[in-house]
Amino acid sequence: MINKAPIGVFDSGVGGLTVVKEIMNQIPGETIIYFGDTARLPYGSKSKKTVITYTRQIVRFLMNNNVKAIVIACNTASALALETVKSEVDIPIIGVVKPGAKVAASTTRNGRIGVIGTEGTIQSGIYSEILSKTNPKVEVFGKACPLFVPLVEEGLLDDPVTFEMVKRYTSEILDKQIDTLVLGCTHYPLLRKTIGKVVGEDIVLVNPAYETAKVLSEVLTDKGLRNDANPKLNHKFYVSDGAEKFRQFANTILPCEVMETKDINIEELG
Repeated sequence: MINKAPIGVFDSGVGGLTVVKEIMNQIPGETIIYFGDTARLPYGSKSKKTVITYTRQIVRFLMNNNVKAIVIACNTASALALETVKSEVDIPIIGVVKPGAKVAASTTRNGRIGVIGTEGTIQSGIYSEILSKTNPKVEVFGKACPLFVPLVEEGLLDDPVTFEMVKRYTSEILDKQIDTLVLGCTHYPLLRKTIGKVVGEDIVLVNPAYETAKVLSEVLTDKGLRNDANPKLNHKFYVSDGAEKFRQFANTILPCEVMETKDINIEELG
């Protein structure tokens, strides 16, 4: 039955595991197939055309694995490719931008919201667009933080170098008197502790990964696709490079043990 089919999740690297963790916690009966495009990260510095090409390749791979829904657990791909690929598939496909933006708009007290993300996400203006539609009175201040993804991929989550980079990147938007900060890349929740130390307790950090899992749960329920039988789950993890390194990292994040991660050449799959 289709409701027993897996959910496909993908990101440019390990960041999407923050979304997988939330899905596992919020809808534990679902099986997940994850693809991390570790050979071609980061997506944030790539052109829109390239990001759409990568997204199409990965969506095709997940569709060939008979998934019932897809989560683009990458803010850059959500911003640049989601609308294109949505029209090309016949299953639900959601991104991480809208859920996070809507929560930020309802959370802010003074109407001044900061967004940190990759160059591609910030330059797209997608958060400003959605936030303005949700609440026309808000002011949005974006800042690209291109070094955060490689720092996370190297496991430097609580390192003095990371702390200094967080201070450098956030100083500009902190001067704007924001009261809410959107972690606009799925890698960034892994730096939440360090970011929180720098920005202080008065600023609310919005984690789109948590909100995306909530939206996915609602979509599955609305479409009659949710699997609450909680069978023996057989999650599968694939990457385009560095399978063992990915597996080790995943086991520091996820609530289940990742026994195996497979390397595949996504470009050879079309």
